[in-house]
Order: sequence, then C-alpha cells, then structure tokens
Amino acid sequence: MSELEFEQRTNIKFLVKLGKIGNETRKMLVQVYGDNGMKKTAVYKWVKRFSEGRESVTDEERSGWPATSRTEENIAKVHQIMCENRQLTVRSIAEQVNMDGETAGKS
Repeated sequence: MSELEFEQRTNIKFLVKLGKIGNETRKMLVQVYGDNGMKKTAVYKWVKRFSEGRESVTDEERSGWPATSRTEENIAKVHQIMCENRQLTVRSIAEQVNMDGETAGKS
C-alpha cells in the first residue's frame, strides 16, 4: 500500500468516526487530494468497513502464493528448466519449482 493510500484510509476512518457518510467523505478527499484521491468505489468500500467497526487501515493477509516465491534462486531454476527443455509449458515449470504460473512466466 502506498503512503498516499494509507493516509487517505486513515482520513476516511477519522471522517467515519465524525459521522460523515460516503458522499461527504468522497468530496472532502477530492478537495484535499484532487486527481490523486481514491476512486469513488474504494472510498465507499472503506467507509462501509469502518462504519461496521473495522479499526485497521491496512489490508488483511490474503491466501495464495507468498510474495517471496519470486526469488533469485527460483528465477535461476526456471531458467535452467527452460534451457533443458524449451517445449515445457509454464504450468509444468511452475509445478517443478513449486510456484504459481504467473510468477513462473515472469521469471
């Protein structure tokens, strides 16, 4: 999350605690941040979350592949496998190095 996004979420949380509703909050963010303000749907999503009692402004952990799967070691493994057999699919390579296909394809 960027510093600007963190700041805006914090401001949304503050405005919700003051009793401001979605459209008021959005107008205030646009007034302060202009074109760098959060999109309308994101503002409403965070207003709803904070109105329901959420306290954290950071994203929750997501399931799936860890961000650390794209390491120098894994990149080297992918390149080695590709050099040995150019006809393998990305899926096959990903399975061999135990990472998701998107990460394997970018390695």
